Amino acid sequence: MDSVTALVEERKKTTREHILLMLALSGTYMLLSFVLVGFKIDQLVLVALANTLYFLSAITRKFITGFSIFILFWVLFDYMKAFPNYWFNTVHIGSLYRAEKAIFGIRSGDLLLTPNEYWLLHSNTLLDVMSGVFYLTWVPVPLAFAVFLFFKDRRQFVYFSLTFLLVNLLGFVVYYLYPAAPPWYVQQFGFDFIAATPGNTAGLSRFDAYFGVDIFSALYAKSSNVFAAMPSLHSSYPLLVLYYALKNRLGLVNVLFAIITAGIWFAAVYSSHHYVLDVLAGIVCACCGLLLFNWQRAKKGFVNRAVEKLIAAIE
Repeated sequence: MDSVTALVEERKKTTREHILLMLALSGTYMLLSFVLVGFKIDQLVLVALANTLYFLSAITRKFITGFSIFILFWVLFDYMKAFPNYWFNTVHIGSLYRAEKAIFGIRSGDLLLTPNEYWLLHSNTLLDVMSGVFYLTWVPVPLAFAVFLFFKDRRQFVYFSLTFLLVNLLGFVVYYLYPAAPPWYVQQFGFDFIAATPGNTAGLSRFDAYFGVDIFSALYAKSSNVFAAMPSLHSSYPLLVLYYALKNRLGLVNVLFAIITAGIWFAAVYSSHHYVLDVLAGIVCACCGLLLFNWQRAKKGFVNRAVEKLIAAIE
């Protein structure tokens, strides 16, 4: 009887600790968010979802614990609004444009065009729709793949999630070291720097117009900083999915991921959201993140021990 009572008391203590932990995390997040970026309904939705999953059941608690890695990415991305990268370094506009034209310029009559300018003159409905569809996958595909790995192989889920976070952190560092304007900015404003320029759908507006929706206009209205074109993290994400899909030997699904990867790379340039140089930088960023994570994991040091603890917590 004493052992049963002790077990009940231990569970009550654990429950109290969990409640206090979630209250502390939720309160800190809401307060910090209000101070840095102001109150938004999205924040309440995130807090409600996280708490619901944490207390709903044992499996949902493990699920949200694992996906806290993606929540951390989203919070950091959102908080970037409070610290625009153009506060810290000069925004590269003309220099990047000229480099793109010098390396990847396309001759059209007497003109030398960047690939963005070429596709702006040669756009068509089929490519508009295809580009929009591919660009819509950059969030759902990594998240859906993460969910799949969570239920298939928790270790691979943690590896993929942490690599995803690491690649984003590397990209964020570059954003602040090398602020860069996207191609659509040059098309609209030339080479003059205009601080706090709002997000823009650019070529993706043709997708919205064709279907009579405002999907991309709503997405880009929430952009943290338009001067974060280099590297293209949109180009990094599908490559990470493809890498881990190949590693997990998913068969013909890998072909689909390869098509999505190439499609997003093309759409980034076609829609004037990124230069080819941005896409290449995104590919390099993904490769560096993978190499760095695998190197740290192989060292069997602090990072590897932390990874193992996280895996144990959600298994």
